[in-house]
Amino acid sequence: MTAERILEAARVLFAARGYRATSMQAIADEVGITKAALYYHFDSKEDVLRHLTVPLLDELEAVLAEAESGEDPEAVRWRAIEGYVDVHLRHRHTLTMLVKDMTLLVQAPIADRFRTAIALANDLVAGPGSGLEQRVRACQVVAGLADPVVLFRDVPAERLRPLILDGARALLGESPVRRAPGRPRGRNGGRRSLLTEEQAAQARSLYAEGRGAEEIATRFGVSRATVYRYLKI
Repeated sequence: MTAERILEAARVLFAARGYRATSMQAIADEVGITKAALYYHFDSKEDVLRHLTVPLLDELEAVLAEAESGEDPEAVRWRAIEGYVDVHLRHRHTLTMLVKDMTLLVQAPIADRFRTAIALANDLVAGPGSGLEQRVRACQVVAGLADPVVLFRDVPAERLRPLILDGARALLGESPVRRAPGRPRGRNGGRRSLLTEEQAAQARSLYAEGRGAEEIATRFGVSRATVYRYLKI
């Protein structure tokens, strides 16, 4: 669809040149349409920006809300962290665009929604009843989840994602996950997010035997969040 081609072209141009340095004519030229045709789909450059930014914010709010619905603080923490990373990896060009022109991040309602999402992520990573030390560490973790996505935007997501998560584990005082070479990866660039029916049944059986979520996740090459989702714990 033309609208999707316009958004993709704008996303790349905004990330490369900056939002303010990219004209509507440049976007039209990149897509290979007239400026009039571009305005048929989008009222203004601000309208294009909104269509690019809203999906990132919608997804970020959704994954944090899903994480918040959990009961186990450790599961909540890692659902929030992994979801936060995955959303930013899926929207790398948009994130790069926003960082390239920081003034965009102070515009309402974008700024308000980002601040709210970051504050929630900080709370979920810190956990209930956390003290100042834990809350400071949580802020450091959350701040460090998005920056590598922009700074190393040429590194494939499947390579970058586990490194970012290992960095978060190090800040939280946890050991990095050992990964077997050639482990199947998910389409979003991380570990597989789905289990087969047989694997799900095996996971439930292992859990009933007293095996931990981390052990089960490692066995099947998925995240702990995926294990918790299938076990509904």
